[in-house]
Amino acid sequence: MIKPTLLIVDDEKPTRDGLRAALDDHYDVYVAEDADSAMSLLEREHFAVMLTDFRLPKEDGMKLIARAKSLSRPPICILMTAYGSEDLAVEAMKRGADDYISKGRMQIDELEMRIARALRSQKLETENTALKQQLDERFGVENIVGESPAMIEVFDRVKQVAPTRASVLILGESGTGKELIAKAIHQLSPRAGHPMVTVHCAGFPASLLESELFGHEKGAFTGAHERRVGRVEQAQGGTLFLDEIGEIDLTTQVKLLRFLGERTFERLGSNKTLTADVRLISATNRRLDQMVKDGQFREDLYYRLRVVTLDLPPLRDRAGDVPLLAQNFLKESARENGKQINGFTPEAMQALQRCPWPGNVRELRWAIESAVVLSRGERVGLRDLPENVREQEPVVPPALDEHGTPPPKFSIKEAERQLIVRALEECDGNRTRAARKLGMSRRTLHRKLHTYHLEDLFRKSSDDDEEESS
Repeated sequence: MIKPTLLIVDDEKPTRDGLRAALDDHYDVYVAEDADSAMSLLEREHFAVMLTDFRLPKEDGMKLIARAKSLSRPPICILMTAYGSEDLAVEAMKRGADDYISKGRMQIDELEMRIARALRSQKLETENTALKQQLDERFGVENIVGESPAMIEVFDRVKQVAPTRASVLILGESGTGKELIAKAIHQLSPRAGHPMVTVHCAGFPASLLESELFGHEKGAFTGAHERRVGRVEQAQGGTLFLDEIGEIDLTTQVKLLRFLGERTFERLGSNKTLTADVRLISATNRRLDQMVKDGQFREDLYYRLRVVTLDLPPLRDRAGDVPLLAQNFLKESARENGKQINGFTPEAMQALQRCPWPGNVRELRWAIESAVVLSRGERVGLRDLPENVREQEPVVPPALDEHGTPPPKFSIKEAERQLIVRALEECDGNRTRAARKLGMSRRTLHRKLHTYHLEDLFRKSSDDDEEESS
């Protein structure tokens, strides 16, 4: 096992040698007699710990600690002080020291314990920082895949609402990524350093959901053998995400409404009023407005929840994002399964783009993971895809009316994409003739093929080359 490196700085040779002998079994020990010698070592090599006396020639230990802490990889700094100088040590900790120990009462066992404790604390802090960075990378909105206009609008609203305290209601079909968007809002908010607690409301019967949210006291109901802290308390200072909020019963809705209005609540079986500073984000695939009309959801709670509403589009309405999502899932799954797969065959990508994806992004992810596991080559082929994806019929573009206008809820960009596909199919893939038929230049058509990810479907043909040269 590699020993942690430790630097002892003291101008008295007997002290240096004594500490080196005592600590040499567990640490790779270096020594220095003054601040300049210590800094020379610190700048050449990374030390896990620096143990320094306060009284040093030319420059005291407090100034040495300040210099050591300015390094790109600073060591843990423990200051050794003379007996009775605790006030000085406390001041040193305010200025960067991690701990201090009195030389007059110093025992080697205690010193080793303090060094080990400081190293554990540093390790935990490093791991927490790394975890937060991973969360930021995974859930930051910049890393949610999508280039369609609908998703760009969602990203813009996420960035706009994240820094605020406003409650957010995320709407969308199952599998559209509602929880991922909720996590992005939390990670981009000032509450990112506090917990985000998720409750899947449909996973609890009505009799238990209230207890799950607000907690209960021992004996509050049959089976309540001890006090339970609810999810609201667990999310103190952070974010509470209620997924499938349309599933909560009317009694719990009343309690939740009160909490949103007053930020107060009581555990079941208690009259003590508690408070919690929690931001609420909720999500549902149900029509809450219709549930309000049907008397299944409180109107006042509905308006409390939807201070800001984010409506996530189904994957079928953002077909241009399928190649981007597929490639992203491919890299992720190939890495997790230890396989070298670089992309998709044209036939496989065509099938992915034809599929209506009723399960949305979640279904696409599962399909790609299955294909990666079954693939035997460097690219995912048509035979590697799930049967329901392979057997999809080509999508027929929606019919246009007599004015050439697409039907309602069919975006202009999607209409343009379908017109380009139709023109190329009618021209047997010849780009020159298709561009002429569409009334645009070949350069413009090339650019739009790239924008709509159609280049692999309609590659440049020899006829195009002949028409260009003529």
